[in-house]
Amino acid sequence: MSRAEAFHALHKGPDILILPNAWDAGSARMIETQGARAIATSSAAVAWAHGYADGHHLPVDVLVTAVREIARVITVPLSVDCEGGYADGPAQAAANIARVIDAGAIGCNIEDGTDTPETLAAKIEAVRAVADRAGVRFFINARTDVYLKNLAQGEAALTETVRRGKRYAEAGADGFFVPWPTDIAVFETVAREVGLPLNAIARKGGPGLAALNGAGVRRLSAGTAVARAAIEATRAATTAFLASGDSDGLVAAGGAPSDINALFKDR
Repeated sequence: MSRAEAFHALHKGPDILILPNAWDAGSARMIETQGARAIATSSAAVAWAHGYADGHHLPVDVLVTAVREIARVITVPLSVDCEGGYADGPAQAAANIARVIDAGAIGCNIEDGTDTPETLAAKIEAVRAVADRAGVRFFINARTDVYLKNLAQGEAALTETVRRGKRYAEAGADGFFVPWPTDIAVFETVAREVGLPLNAIARKGGPGLAALNGAGVRRLSAGTAVARAAIEATRAATTAFLASGDSDGLVAAGGAPSDINALFKDR
């Protein structure tokens, strides 16, 4: 089974696909060794790792290089968060994602943000066309930011989310990503009405894994949480070392020694 086919199969259950998002080759390889069945990137974390802010600021050349580096060191499927395709229009978004496919990705996230649903639908159609030409059964995970960006409230938010999900499914999306709601009833309704594998994001106060599974969610992403944990650990260790120069405390902060170099032998 190809990596693309395997990635599609992972969204069919019986268990939720859990994705601790990576930001470079090292983090991706470490995540894989811990048992991740696929690797997904976080656009924000990749941008931060390369010195850019999230929000279409990362140069596509840098993204493509990062994807190629990650794909080289892992054996599981790789899905890449492509924000809005790093372009306003569908043709350029598709051209950018074609490069991501060529670098080794078999799936992507692509989001609507504050754009109209028709804008993202057109991008999805264009991405599907370039993926088909490349002969890849590419997994397009369409993200809507209705809840994340507070584009509507209450029942109107749910209605708009379902409407967008159906439109993205018509355009050729394989999955639907709805970050930020915490009400399990929202996930139940969206999963039932849209019919695509539903992606939730880990967040404080959100439903637990069992509840999400029961609601029909098929994928749970860490988003920036793993990267933030790593950055915070760097800050804390650096602050303590600068303050005291304590070598023992610094080494202890790294935990039990492990052969990180061994992760990359024969890669």
